[in-house]
Amino acid sequence: WLVAHDGDAVPDQAARRFDDLCRRRADGEPVAYLTGCKEFFGLTLQVDARVLDPRADTETLVEWALELIDGPMRVADLGTGSGAIALALQSQRPATQVIAVDASAAALEVARANATRLGLPVTFRQGSWLDGDATRYDLIVSNPPYVAATDPHLAALRHEPPQALASGPDGLADIREIIRQAPGCLEPGGWLLLEHGHDQAQAVRSLLAARGFAQVASRKDLAGIERCSGGQWPERG
Repeated sequence: WLVAHDGDAVPDQAARRFDDLCRRRADGEPVAYLTGCKEFFGLTLQVDARVLDPRADTETLVEWALELIDGPMRVADLGTGSGAIALALQSQRPATQVIAVDASAAALEVARANATRLGLPVTFRQGSWLDGDATRYDLIVSNPPYVAATDPHLAALRHEPPQALASGPDGLADIREIIRQAPGCLEPGGWLLLEHGHDQAQAVRSLLAARGFAQVASRKDLAGIERCSGGQWPERG
């Protein structure tokens, strides 16, 4: 259409809209916020500044989780944001009961809207990680905040919700809390999988092992970076 109409004048309203989008992008705003959508694991999600811009790196976590889901299991996605992980798992494993948790009511509005539009029966709950949760899960997954509060790269991410990015002086505060809480909500033999920073795999593996998790391991993303780490809560006896 553009080639066939290359001599047409751009309408004033469209030109102003285009200029505004260019200014926002030049200021570092993610393209997903400008278009209002982002593709993740084959799903088109609606996103805005209430949630993180879903990254392709996180698909590594989804792929690992899908390997572990066998039958009608109960799965928790902590810090769901746009619902990307929970919805991807539900779409690929329809017999699974997926519960998505987030502390932000605004983020849950986005996630619920995505679930409704995609017709995926994810259950949503507002809360801080596993606080007050008496459910027993077969699998817990999370892409929590993992950037150090003093990391200079945060300036480039200023358009995204800061509470979903930074986590204490070393970036591991929320990961520590999830690892501390998870055994109380895991079935024996259940797994905990966590996304983390490019240089945090060894630290996260150490935290999992110290808490008593077995089969502790990490998975690399397509760039060859250890992007996720996890472990299995031991069977009784």
